[in-house]
Amino acid sequence: MRSQHDSQASEHSDRGVRLTIEESVLARVRSLVLDHGWNATAYQLLNPGMRHWFSTQGDAVVGFVTHGRTRVVAGAPVCAETRLLEVVVEFTDDARRAGQRVCFFGAGERLEGLLTQTGDWSVASLGAQPSWDPRHWTEILARRRSVRAQLNRARNKGVRIEPWDIARDDAPLRACLREWLGARPLPALHFLIEPETLARLEDRRVVVAYRGERLVGFLVASPVPGRRGWLIEQIIRGDDAPNGTNELLVDAAMRALAAEGARYVTLGLSPLSRHSRFERTRMPLWLRWCLRWVRAHGARFYNFEGLDRFKAKFEPDQWEEIVALAHARRFPVSVLWAIVGAFAQSSPIWLVARALSRASRQELRWVARAIRARLSRA
Repeated sequence: MRSQHDSQASEHSDRGVRLTIEESVLARVRSLVLDHGWNATAYQLLNPGMRHWFSTQGDAVVGFVTHGRTRVVAGAPVCAETRLLEVVVEFTDDARRAGQRVCFFGAGERLEGLLTQTGDWSVASLGAQPSWDPRHWTEILARRRSVRAQLNRARNKGVRIEPWDIARDDAPLRACLREWLGARPLPALHFLIEPETLARLEDRRVVVAYRGERLVGFLVASPVPGRRGWLIEQIIRGDDAPNGTNELLVDAAMRALAAEGARYVTLGLSPLSRHSRFERTRMPLWLRWCLRWVRAHGARFYNFEGLDRFKAKFEPDQWEEIVALAHARRFPVSVLWAIVGAFAQSSPIWLVARALSRASRQELRWVARAIRARLSRA
């Protein structure tokens, strides 16, 4: 019989092997992303929770999560552009053998153009992402008086911006992230808005905001190598960050990335953006009604309009359509359900239940705080 010590040693050894295998897989993914990453989502394949599929030739990787019987892909296959269609066929064949359907979320114009021509794929427009050539940033600021006012407001409150040395202890960043997550009306979401990026910063750029000696915000930018570009993946604002802190972080990132030779920067997805064409496409009527209802009634949990306005005020050069491509002639309800499940990492019903519970607790805390403040003045 194995002793407890032997069992613990074996478990520790197995865990070490698993970690080694995982790091080996991530090294392969990273190499392909740095060689071929064109979609803004490409580097996010290295984030926690992502599954990876490699082509038989080993020259392509697909990052995805599975919800129900649907593989929800992050963006598009990462490979040479000339291989895109072949890799899609190989991946969808693999999914079909497993009894699963495929959806490419945030597919990008290259993949959308290829697949919509075949007649075997349906499309849903679910949002938009703004992008800039950062070389034009100072010209944009010169035109945007309201943005300059926010920058000055934060500076006058003592906020300063510095680059972050990734060799430092990341405890202040994590403390700020916990504050930000604790103030959100929704539980933490994942997939392409994964909050845990701090474990893999080797290729990313981080700028931080200090007020005095306290870190009150930070920004994480991830590379988009195929476009000489960057995705501003996270803008995190702590409890003590004054108005204008987010704008200062964006300003610092744009200037630094332009100085490095970047030609493309995006602030990422604005779900159900008014800059999306979902109201004007030939999507099924049920889907247009559904998206309209979510935008109108989901603001209690997710500020669609506020996020859209924040990104639009920086005067983007363009808004890129965020589409989902489903391997079906008509876009299925089950695929929309799977997309929500991919971001929630659980059933959408469970996400709504947790959101309602979280909102109720927050409102009770606000009421208790108001009562205490009134009693203290009495």
